Amino acid sequence: MTTTNETKTWIITGASSGLGLALAEAALAAGEHVIGTARRADRFDGLRARYGDRFLAVEHDVRDTGGAAAVVQRALEVFGRVDVLVNNAGAGQVGTAEEITDAALRAMLEQHLLGPAAYVRAVLPHLRERGSGAIVQMSSQGGRMSFPAVGSYSAGKFALEGWSEALAGEVAPFGIRVLIVEPSRFRTAFNAADVLHTARQSSVYDEVVGAVRANMAEADGVQEGDPARAARVIRDVLDAPDAPLRLPLGAEAVRNLTRVYRAALDDVGKWASVSGSADFPNMPPAVRAF
Repeated sequence: MTTTNETKTWIITGASSGLGLALAEAALAAGEHVIGTARRADRFDGLRARYGDRFLAVEHDVRDTGGAAAVVQRALEVFGRVDVLVNNAGAGQVGTAEEITDAALRAMLEQHLLGPAAYVRAVLPHLRERGSGAIVQMSSQGGRMSFPAVGSYSAGKFALEGWSEALAGEVAPFGIRVLIVEPSRFRTAFNAADVLHTARQSSVYDEVVGAVRANMAEADGVQEGDPARAARVIRDVLDAPDAPLRLPLGAEAVRNLTRVYRAALDDVGKWASVSGSADFPNMPPAVRAF
C-alpha cells in the first residue's frame, strides 16, 4: 500500500481494548493508518471489518522483545512509514511486596519497560532518518506515586517514566517528541476480574491492604475516565507545539499528582540543610552536562 505524505501511521501495542483501542479508533476515524498489536489477532475482527486495509492486525505479546522489530518492519513494508509509536500494552497487578513473586514482578517489568524499550529501539532509526515522529508512553498516575498493594505495577511504570525522560532528551535533537501519559481510572477492562492480576493473598496483610484490594475490584465499570475523550486529548496534545513531557490524564490524576509533588517539594525544603551537610565544606556547585 502506498501512502500520501499527509497520512499518519500509528503503531499501537495493546490496541484491542481500553485506551489503545480508543486511540486506534480515533486515528482510523481521522483517515489515518494503524498497526495494532494484541496477544490474539482475532480480537481485531471488528476493526478490520470497519476499516479494511487501513488497519493492520499483528499478533504479538510485548513481553516477546525479540518480536518488536518484526512488527515495525511489517508496518514499514505495508504503509511505508511510522509517525507515532504508542506503547500501551500492559496490565495491572495487586499484591504486597511479600505476596508478589519474582515471576510476577518480572512480568510487570517486561510489560511496562522491556517491551516498550524494544519497540523504541526498533522504530528510532526510521524516525531519526525522517527527522520527525512521536513516541507515546502510556504510564499511569501510578508511575509517579504509589501506595500499598500496587508496588509491582508502579515499579514497572516508575521505570518506564525514568527511562522515557532520558529518552526524550536523547531524541529531541532529531525532531522526535516523547509524551508520557499518566491516566487515572478510565472506563476500560483494567479493573476487570479476568484482567487485573491479583497475587495469592496473605491474611497477615488483610487489615493493611484489604480496602485497596476491594477498591481496585469495585472500580470496574464505574471509572470516571472516558477512553474516547482521552484519545482526543492525547491527539490534541501531540499536535501542540508546547506539549509537556508528562500529561496527567483525568481530574483524579491532576489532584493526586499535585498533592504528591507538593508534599515532595515540602520534604526537600524541610530537609535541605541536612541534605547539604553531607557535602565536603566550601565546595563549589557541581557542573554537569545536563
